[in-house]
Amino acid sequence: MPPLPEVRPDLAALHGYHSPQVDVAVRLNTNEAPAPPPDAWSEALVKELAAVEWNRYPDRAAAELRAAIADHHGVRPDQVFAANGSNECIQALCLAYGGAGRSVALFEPTYPLHSHIARITGTGVLEGGRAPDLSLDPDAAIALIAAGAPALTFLCSPNNPTGMLEAPETVAAVADAAAAAGGLLVVDEAYGQFAPWSALALVDDDRPVVVTRTYSKTWSMAGARLGYLVGPSWLVAELEKVTLPYHLDAVKQIAGRLALRFDAEMRERVAALVEERGRLFAALTDLPVDVWPSAANFVLFRPRTRDGHDVWQGLLDRSVLVRDCSAWPGLDGCLRVTVGTADEDDRFLSALAATLDAGGQP
Repeated sequence: MPPLPEVRPDLAALHGYHSPQVDVAVRLNTNEAPAPPPDAWSEALVKELAAVEWNRYPDRAAAELRAAIADHHGVRPDQVFAANGSNECIQALCLAYGGAGRSVALFEPTYPLHSHIARITGTGVLEGGRAPDLSLDPDAAIALIAAGAPALTFLCSPNNPTGMLEAPETVAAVADAAAAAGGLLVVDEAYGQFAPWSALALVDDDRPVVVTRTYSKTWSMAGARLGYLVGPSWLVAELEKVTLPYHLDAVKQIAGRLALRFDAEMRERVAALVEERGRLFAALTDLPVDVWPSAANFVLFRPRTRDGHDVWQGLLDRSVLVRDCSAWPGLDGCLRVTVGTADEDDRFLSALAATLDAGGQP
């Protein structure tokens, strides 16, 4: 038998990015919305799907979807790029502006797909750190950008997995530094609607700044795998060159367009989750764990008296699944819990208290 083809050497040590999918009573590990979209959205979707010409390709430009997103944000359709989740937006950015001899800058701990996608597109990675409290040091970030001149700088705000929100002046300063170095700032706002401010205000055709968003969280549409970015029109035109033809199917385009009709319902769900986040955070402070403030729909915490992974296993043994972040840079022993329904969160808190009391044993 001849030797098998070898993968690219720079990919040999990489592992895929995966979250455990197991059968549990309470699943709080992937920051999904605990409630489905409105029934009226489902009804409208079914009605429009009946008219889809399945033997024809979908609209390659996704014109109606992009126009709806643009109207939602008060921008032009040519400033909107829609994709299969915000991860595909990140991939398109790395394909268009990264590659061999170029690099991205990011600040660990942060969303692992920023570095993972960069590497699979052959782009180098400049890893900056954060302060002991996991906040971003603007001066250190600016120094890294000035020294490394990355083609792309990723700033996740609210940051995943810490939940911490960057201040407007920090994002503006990093944007200026990225532009001065000849690069682009990408503000990942997958959890932006849960936060009190957005970097969308920085986007215009004269500034190399883009903001990525997703339908997975606030729009309760993780099953659709739909995301988008808002950025300069010249950048969107470049992204279209590296995107596969007809990459957005007809179902996604219809689902995303219809969802935006239910903005008021989305905001009600977000407000309820923000209130529940406050209750969950307060309850965690009564337990022997360290807790980080969050502007997202999850909370990061670290058990003080038990090993983090053992606590994760103890919760799983009690049919509660959270995210084990202990292997991520700077997050030794940390766990992340999604804000669920009040009942789900109560079951999590009860299981956590029992696990801590029992030393991780069920």
